[in-house]
Amino acid sequence: MRITVLGKSPAWQDAGGACSGYLIEDAGTCVLLDCGNGVFGKLRQHRDYVAVDAVVISHLHADHIFDLVPFASALTYAPRQQPVPVDRWPGVAEPVRPRLYAPHGSPEAFALMCQGGGMFPNHVERAFDIHEYGPGDAVTLGPLSVSFAAVPHYLPTCAIDVRGSGGGRFTFGADSAPNDEIVGFARGTDLLILEATLPRPERSGIRGHLTPREAGEHAARAGARRLVLTHVSDELDALWAVDEARAAFGGDVQLAAEGAVYTV
Repeated sequence: MRITVLGKSPAWQDAGGACSGYLIEDAGTCVLLDCGNGVFGKLRQHRDYVAVDAVVISHLHADHIFDLVPFASALTYAPRQQPVPVDRWPGVAEPVRPRLYAPHGSPEAFALMCQGGGMFPNHVERAFDIHEYGPGDAVTLGPLSVSFAAVPHYLPTCAIDVRGSGGGRFTFGADSAPNDEIVGFARGTDLLILEATLPRPERSGIRGHLTPREAGEHAARAGARRLVLTHVSDELDALWAVDEARAAFGGDVQLAAEGAVYTV
């Protein structure tokens, strides 16, 4: 199983970067995990968008879903998706319509997002085959086994665990406050990608994100083999973030970078 980082920025994009997006490939199956701002353009640098079999969304915050709009526009209006020949495209009887797995309530959220952007409310719904999921659910996408577990954030959010055809395992923590759920869910995983947004905990109110040191602590408790920090701004010193996480984890720690590839 091959995981390519398309975007790793937090809610505000790095200079020239993209928000949350990861390409998962295994035995000819291609899955996009999250589709935040800027991710669709990054996807096109690595894979033909009509070759994406499914999109899986961890939660409905803007920086994890906004590029579903340009993705849907391509699936709707691109020359290759038309019923009649256009230029070098021969025309198709049925346009490609990838599956889209998103939390319960996603059709309503997508409709509001599209309306706010001046699109038809059903713009995403027409372009994708939408399936809603909840914590504890599992789906099979070709050779990939995908499961979901709730983690605490500002709105319903699921960590996502993916097992590949060769037995490798990848766990994505999504966005979360410190919690025990991800520790149990990711127990023994080969590759754990955890957000490490904050240089220090939130000043007040409900927590929703981790610091690099907290990410390292969670990975150590889970017994993960490798830890990759993500959702980290280019305004935060990369060496400091890795050192903080490594001090708590005690193992291999890397900082996600666009274009980085991990194999499990």
